[in-house]
Amino acid sequence: MKKLLTACLLSASLGGFAASASADDQAALIHQGQEVATAADCQACHTAPEGGKPFAGGYEIHSPMGTIYTTNITPSKQFGIGNYTEAQFTRAVREGVRPDGANLYPAMPYTSYSHMSDADMHALYVYFQQGVKPVEQPNPETALPFPFNMRIAMAGWNIMYLDSTPFKPDPSKSEQWNRGAYLVNGAGHCDTCHTPRNLMMGSVTDKPLAGGMVGPWYAPNISSDPVSGIGNWSQAQLVEYLKTGRTAGKNQAAGGMAEAVQNSLQYMSDTDLNAIAFYLKNSTPVRDPHDTQAADTFGKPVNVEEGLRGAHPYNANKTIDNGAALFSGYCASCHQPDGSGSQNQAYPSLFNNTATGMGNASNLISAILYGVDRQVGDHHVLMPKFGVGSYVGQLDDQQIADISNYVLKNYGNAGVQVSTQDVAVLRAGGPVTLLAKLQPFMAPAMVAGVIILLVLIFWLGRKRKNKAA
Repeated sequence: MKKLLTACLLSASLGGFAASASADDQAALIHQGQEVATAADCQACHTAPEGGKPFAGGYEIHSPMGTIYTTNITPSKQFGIGNYTEAQFTRAVREGVRPDGANLYPAMPYTSYSHMSDADMHALYVYFQQGVKPVEQPNPETALPFPFNMRIAMAGWNIMYLDSTPFKPDPSKSEQWNRGAYLVNGAGHCDTCHTPRNLMMGSVTDKPLAGGMVGPWYAPNISSDPVSGIGNWSQAQLVEYLKTGRTAGKNQAAGGMAEAVQNSLQYMSDTDLNAIAFYLKNSTPVRDPHDTQAADTFGKPVNVEEGLRGAHPYNANKTIDNGAALFSGYCASCHQPDGSGSQNQAYPSLFNNTATGMGNASNLISAILYGVDRQVGDHHVLMPKFGVGSYVGQLDDQQIADISNYVLKNYGNAGVQVSTQDVAVLRAGGPVTLLAKLQPFMAPAMVAGVIILLVLIFWLGRKRKNKAA
């Protein structure tokens, strides 16, 4: 009896230990999934700004083809992914296909997520099913114009541009390089934004990380080229930028990159950030033939006030009518009259700054139009916007072009000129691709094609009848 009692007690003890171990394993898996979701920056796109609930969707992505709304990816069974099996979840993330068979648009970077490991996919699924609070919020409808609303066409696009090959470590490279490659081209999907796109919006694979437009912002060249890319950055500077969103004398994050820093990069481990930086420093260099010097080497301090003093009588009106006066009135109080920025560089220097030194002025213009808003830890960086709805002062296209040209001439790349049309394009959401420009003509062209085909069939039919007669 005593032996039986001892055996029962031992069995109960082992059962309790097994249950505890299982609970610990599950908690560890959920934590791993959370880290994967952070590296993949799921929150940035699947959480609406200004009070949106985490992962409940509703974020507007302004693509060249129209506005795409992100979906609810909480475990809500009615509106989210609560009913997804792991296989369905994996197929959606890696292949861009929903459980109902409909194709997702590649605004969801499944072309990069396709390289994620099975272990990370499993952990990500467990996290979203068990570690995220369900939100009962319906999904806004994405309604792109014809023919882009035909999701079935994405199946053909996937055949051309989706590389579903799992990531395979390169045995000739270091562990750090391989980890960086996995993050940059897989979970972290840096390649999605920083690689240029072709006419069909597929990645130009022979120019990896060479830069490209993402809406009104320019995702710059982050290849290892020392002139066009980040080759003249140290690894420590790259890690600082990824973690904080700014590196003095180099760059500061705005637009989508600010969101990536705020929601993802600042929470990643130093080990992973160093891996990303190491990989980028050792990536294939891609040079833009138009670039002659690194973007962060342009400019010098120039005091705007020296050219304005005494230019008008003290009681004159309507004197803010050129780039220098506009810069003095709207920019100099924060960026200083000589463009050197605030002492702590919260408001950065405008010289030795990639936003003003690049051959593409989109980020300078968009910073004026849309402002900069970035929260890192307890440090909030805020530059007010001067576009529509500004609480500081709403500037028109000519005024923004004048300020941009003053800044470029004195603090940045003087070889770049900004027109009012350049500002108007970015104010409207960014460049429109040729495919999008042709969209209004596609439906009439298809109708005309059908009519011509019917006429041809009718004509052939009549011709055969006449021969028979």
